[in-house]
Amino acid sequence: MKIDELITQTKDSLEARKVYAEPYEKDGITVIAAATLSGGSGGGTGRDEKGQEGEGGGFGLNAKPTGAYVISDGKVRWEPAVDVNKLVATAGAVAIAALFVALRIVKLKARP
Repeated sequence: MKIDELITQTKDSLEARKVYAEPYEKDGITVIAAATLSGGSGGGTGRDEKGQEGEGGGFGLNAKPTGAYVISDGKVRWEPAVDVNKLVATAGAVAIAALFVALRIVKLKARP
């Protein structure tokens, strides 16, 4: 793949239409899902000791759901997506930190 083709594909992947899903309608309620996209690309050319030339590159794309717009009765509301894994990890980290603080307080109070 040529570098200019790679850049074109990266630009096409990061369009606004990729951020919002096609509207889904059922029973008078319309839902439009949204995601956060991030990505990047890189490439280069080079020549070896024999004078042979080459080029290469790559790109990465990351999509994360952020929520959805819900349209009902002529009103729009935002429903954020909840990352349960991040929520559990954060709660666990806070619990461990609280445990260490509690143990430290108990040790300090136990000193004469």
